[in-house]
Formats: sequence, C-alpha cells, structure tokens
Amino acid sequence: MELTLDLAKKWLQLFAKDIQSQQGFLNELDTAIGDGDHGTNMVRGMQQVQVLLQQDTASDLSALLKQAAFALISKVGGASGPLYGTALLDMSKYAQEHDSQLEALIQAGASGIARRGQAQVGDKTMLDIWQPVAHDLSQGQFNRQNLQQHLAATKDMEAHKGRASYLAERSIGHIDPGAQSSEILFNNLLQVIGE
Repeated sequence: MELTLDLAKKWLQLFAKDIQSQQGFLNELDTAIGDGDHGTNMVRGMQQVQVLLQQDTASDLSALLKQAAFALISKVGGASGPLYGTALLDMSKYAQEHDSQLEALIQAGASGIARRGQAQVGDKTMLDIWQPVAHDLSQGQFNRQNLQQHLAATKDMEAHKGRASYLAERSIGHIDPGAQSSEILFNNLLQVIGE
C-alpha cells in the first residue's frame, strides 16, 4: 500500500490530537521508569507539527516527513525527539529515493531508530513497536490485535536502553512510554488506512 501525502497529513493530525489527549497517561508511564515528561515533550513536538500542517507548504510526502522530523527534533526533549525525528527523516529519504510503499517506509523508520538508539528488539524501547509493525505490514498482518500484543510484550521486558535501563530488573512490569506513544501512532495509522 502507498502512503500518499494526503494520508500522511491525516495520520499526523490524528497523532497530534491523540498525543494531546493521552499526555497525562504517557507522563504517568514515564514517571514509573523515566523522567515523567514523555507526554509533555511529545505534545510540544506535535503542536509544532500541527503548525506545519496548517501552513501546508509540503509539496510531497518526502517533504512533509522531513518537516515533521525537524519539528520533533527541535521541540521534543530527551531521547524521543531524536528517535522519532530520525525515523521520520529516514522515511523521508526513502520516499525521495525509492517509493512510498508503506511497509518499506516503516521499515526505514525502524532501522533509523535501531541505528540512532543503538537498540535492538527486546531492549524495551519504541523499536519493540516499530520493528514488529514493519514485519506485520510486510506480511499483510498489520491490525489492532497484533499491535496490542506488541505493546503488551514490552511490559515483561527488562530495559537495556535509556533512563529505564538504570532500573534494570525493576523496569519489568512497566509499559515503555516510547512504545506506548508509538502504539498510539500506529493505531492512528490503522484509522487512516482502514484495518
């Protein structure tokens, strides 16, 4: 399936709205194993993305993803800004150099997160959502049920990256906030493309 400029705009608009409404919940998750500000940081970044969407200056998908990437990198504190930003930048680059096939774009984003965060699947990070979603898309199995399972799986993982890794075994039993915001992102994607 192709990710068009129009679909991407709708996707980012929904994400901005849901991040706003889930801000407190994301902060709560982050309080347990991080700095307690993941929701606040993501809202700040997505408000900037909303400004860009209103200005409507992106001529194609690659340009939109690049604009959104820089908005998140400049506005979102902690690791989330650079990680989300890198994912979107790598998706932008892929769209420019290859095509806008959804599964390939998400795989490019997942690879960017792995590279930037020096993380692998199982480290209890947002990659534990992005990489399985990329796989599901390639297998035609991207749906709400699988997405929920990927998120739930992060609860029993021990964190090996980021602030949560300082807690070692005490991080087990908590949902990773970056994985949770990524689940919101892909839930929004399902709404846009239809499950």
